Amino acid sequence: MASGGRVGGQPLVAAVAAAETSGAPEEAETPGFSIIIAARNEAENLPNLLRDLQQQNPVSGGIELIIVDDHSTDNTARIVTEAAQELPFPVRLVQLAQVPGAPTGKKAAVQAAVQVARAPWVLLTDADCRVPAGWVQAYAELVATDAAARFISGPVLLTGTGWLATLQGLELAGLVGVGAASIGRNRPTMCNGANLAYRRADFFAVNGYQGNEAVPSGDDEFLLHKLHAAFPGSIRFLAQQAALVRTAAQPTVRRLLRQRVRWASKWRHYQTSAPQQLAVLVLLSNLTFPVGLGLWGFGVVSGVGVLSAWAIKLLADVVFLRPVLRFLGRPEWLWWVPVLQLAYGPYALATGLLGLRGSYEWKDRRLGAK
Repeated sequence: MASGGRVGGQPLVAAVAAAETSGAPEEAETPGFSIIIAARNEAENLPNLLRDLQQQNPVSGGIELIIVDDHSTDNTARIVTEAAQELPFPVRLVQLAQVPGAPTGKKAAVQAAVQVARAPWVLLTDADCRVPAGWVQAYAELVATDAAARFISGPVLLTGTGWLATLQGLELAGLVGVGAASIGRNRPTMCNGANLAYRRADFFAVNGYQGNEAVPSGDDEFLLHKLHAAFPGSIRFLAQQAALVRTAAQPTVRRLLRQRVRWASKWRHYQTSAPQQLAVLVLLSNLTFPVGLGLWGFGVVSGVGVLSAWAIKLLADVVFLRPVLRFLGRPEWLWWVPVLQLAYGPYALATGLLGLRGSYEWKDRRLGAK
């Protein structure tokens, strides 16, 4: 992947020009936001997201939509082409398979989209997400009132039924809360690529993904850290209900582990210490009960001491998660905190160790180290 903004150079421009699909007239005014969606075999999910985007509240300058098809083998491209005739704003389909020399993966897709985007701000979500009607408007209002903002992280809610979906949702709620708190302290550590925005010019100012191109994951957090280093004090969290993006929880334990290993695979590549220290701290804190139980079994500590330590950790989690879950509209998940605590230590240790290998399967591809 080229640094700064070239992915295929003129071949990319030609491929995008040939893939212009919108039935809406080209806007004379520069759009306010370029919505970017990387899609690979998303024919099942894209129609829902496209319907949501059609219902967006108007914003100054309007919007454009850029969907990058990452070598899909289903009807993703055809769905975009057909839906674009109904959408009230310009839509462009970029097909990485038609861009000579372009790599695969989400980073390549985002880089290609940013290269051709026309708006000063790019707004990203995933093809399997759902967005409310006020999603773009919420970002536009923050941009209009905060001239210092350069990177904006938004909230994400996992949806689904059953115990597995609830535990996943609770875990992600904690990550959203930690991300928001770290941004509030001006020490940003994490964000979610399903809901974020940044200035297009700043992407090129920090040379995009240069320095971590070989890491398949991390299109969100690596850029967050680079922009924070280049423009301290410019990171924001958008704590607005209108900006809340929803996505489905993983349906099986197997798929959940694959996703979490993908997330964990990037932590050793962080170039700043804060997110690494946070990852270690979270892991150690969640090993409090299993490690304590082992020490009690060997007679090193008392059972009262183990239960007391676990109770303190449990109370801290409840206090932290209560306002986060209230904001997400899931206060009932608070009852599941003890269950998640008991399961999280071994689960986090396993995904962390597997993530160190840097190799995993995602979207029918084998990624990372061989």
